[in-house]
Order: sequence, then structure tokens, then C-alpha cells
Amino acid sequence: MEKNQPNSDSFDESQSIQVIREMIQVSQKKLKNDGILFVLWGWIAFYGNITGYIVREFVLTYQFHRILDKSGFVLGLLAFAFTIYYVWKQRKKVQTYIGISIRYVWISMFVCFVLINLIQFNVLHSINFELQHPIFMVVIAFATVVTGGILRYKLIAFGGIIFGLIALLSSYFSLPYQLLLESIAWLIAFIIPGHILFAKRKS
Repeated sequence: MEKNQPNSDSFDESQSIQVIREMIQVSQKKLKNDGILFVLWGWIAFYGNITGYIVREFVLTYQFHRILDKSGFVLGLLAFAFTIYYVWKQRKKVQTYIGISIRYVWISMFVCFVLINLIQFNVLHSINFELQHPIFMVVIAFATVVTGGILRYKLIAFGGIIFGLIALLSSYFSLPYQLLLESIAWLIAFIIPGHILFAKRKS
């Protein structure tokens, strides 16, 4: 009986590894389908930051300024509505612990945004946007790297690292140029990987 125990333990261990691999593969396949959300929110964030840079650095007519503001709000609202619809449509598909873990990572990120603002207001008695933006970018970079690490996707993890480095770089500049750098970060970390993932969804 004692001789069979090591074999049983070895079998259980190999089974566990196989289950983990299958969970990662399922989550990777789902992420390829969810690449549309990376693309969508990457472009929304890119648009928001690049227009923020434009309105601060260039002289615009009042009408054009309003168009940029209104279009950003409308696009964000449409993106949010599409995300809710997409998540609702996908709710009956396979859910894994890895997928659920990643969901908690991104929910925690948004909670961190709120806490950062509250802490900053309590300490400084105001919101310093030149401080807020780089910190927000670091939190986004952290969530991106963790997501890429969990799913063993080097492209996403690398994008998160670049996002973090750009966050550090942006801390040396004023707010308008921080917005410009952040738009570049979204392009590198979300838009390009999102398009690649979405293109591979059939594979």
C-alpha cells in the first residue's frame, strides 16, 4: 500500500498541472475574443487623452472645443453601454477561476482610483492632476502586467511594463504633455495588443 502512494501523489500533481494549463488555455481563448474590449477602451482612452492635450495646447474655436467635449462623452457612454451588453452576452459561457481573478484585478484598479483621489484630497486638500495622472498610470500598468502574467501573455505584460515606464516619464512634464504621453501608452499597451488578440480569435 505504501508503494502505491507516491504514484498516486504524482498522478494527482500531474492532474493538477494539466487542469491549470487547461484553465489558462480557456482564459487565453476568451481573452482573444475579449480583445474587442481592449481595442474599444484603448481607443476611447486614447481619444480622451489626445483631445485633452489638444484643447490645452492649441487655440480652438468655442464650437470645436464643444464638439470635442461632447463627442468624448458620447463615445464613452456608447463604449460603456457596449461593454455592459458584451459582458451580459458572454455571461453563460465558460467561467474559470483565472478569468474571475482577472476580473477582480480590474475592479480593484477602479477602487484604487477612488482611494487615490480621496487620499490625495485628504493630504493636499485638493486634487493635483499632475500627480494624479502618473499614479493612475502606474495602477493601470500594474493591472496590465498582472493580467499578462496570469495568462502567460508576454505581449500584454510587456505593454504594461511600457505603460509604467511612460508613467514615470510623464511625471517630469506638465499636465498637457502627460496626457499626450498617456495617449501613446494606451496605443502601445492596449490598442496594438487588442488588435492582435482580436485578429487571432479564430486561431
